[in-house]
Amino acid sequence: MKTPAQQGTTRRRIRTVRHAMAATAAAGLALTTLVPAAASAAPRPDAVQQRLDALVREDGMPAALATVKGRDGRSRTYTAGVGDLATGAKAPVDGQIRAGSNTKAFTSVVVLQLVGEGRVGLDASVDTYLPGLVRGDGIDGRNITVRQLLQHTSGLPDYLDAPALADFTAIQHRYFEPRELLDGALAQKALFAPGTDWMYSNTNYLVAGLLIQKVTGRPYGEEVTKRVIDRIGLRHTYVPATGETALREPHPHGYLSTGPDAPPVDYTEMDSSMAWSAGAVASTNTDLNTFYEALLTGRLLPAAQLAQMRTTVPAELLGRGVRYGLGIQSRPLTCGGLAWGHGGTIPGFRTRGGVTEDGRAATITVTTVPDATTAQHLTDAVDTALCR
Repeated sequence: MKTPAQQGTTRRRIRTVRHAMAATAAAGLALTTLVPAAASAAPRPDAVQQRLDALVREDGMPAALATVKGRDGRSRTYTAGVGDLATGAKAPVDGQIRAGSNTKAFTSVVVLQLVGEGRVGLDASVDTYLPGLVRGDGIDGRNITVRQLLQHTSGLPDYLDAPALADFTAIQHRYFEPRELLDGALAQKALFAPGTDWMYSNTNYLVAGLLIQKVTGRPYGEEVTKRVIDRIGLRHTYVPATGETALREPHPHGYLSTGPDAPPVDYTEMDSSMAWSAGAVASTNTDLNTFYEALLTGRLLPAAQLAQMRTTVPAELLGRGVRYGLGIQSRPLTCGGLAWGHGGTIPGFRTRGGVTEDGRAATITVTTVPDATTAQHLTDAVDTALCR
């Protein structure tokens, strides 16, 4: 048995040991909390942002903008580069852009709505609605169907190959009547007999725009606005009015390259009549995602017409595995499945994107027309955005 003095000494030793253990535990806790915090201080690089940065830094794009809707249903916006080379101002988040040939999907939707209403027949001839208009060397509107227009299997030559459109710098502010553009196409020889091959031609959608006007009795832009833009609430999308050359909302500048040693031409302001129903729509990346999502989920077309739109033919000239329907194309993804969309190119801007069956969506725009290598990098960036 211990004496009171010995018991006191023992109690003091126990308290000392307990204090030391507590101090050691506290120090260990502090160490374990500080080390992970330091390790997580650097955020994980975002794959989409890395792709956009590379398009600017390595490929020389003035700016790149993106909107991506992920598997979690959240949309994220990205920018890289500068929106104005003259001032160095940053590109506005989700800035307005010229959507180029994404316009073809809008045009096709209106035509297919008219099909659903029984006012247009997909396999009726162009001459049924525009009698005597489409004639030329090997070209006869009596032998071309509406479906072949929308599918690029008509054999019509591209009006952009006409001499009047050879120099974009000379026509930046020039107004073109649609019939003037069509005359430029009809002065050329047919590419092939209707229905025997596939070749992308802007003339197909020029004729589709004229068909819309003839059948409805209303201007093309009004029909697209009523039937598509207003219907699904695209607040930043419009068909430019006659003579309108500036973009309406905050936007990056678009540039035209005229040669390897020439300074880029600011092509932001332009008369988009040269693109009309084949490429004049202005929009944003977010609105384009919304449009293609609405299209694929049946908000714009009856089921029968949407099924026709998604019936595709090989279009390998647009990329490996690409197939073209009626104003929409499918592209295989590296992670499996397809991205449905269109994409667009117009002086100053190129846009690529797509939506998937499970609701993912991505649209990326660069502010000049890239060369073939950079164009592939842009397509790869969309794949990364949809597959990450």
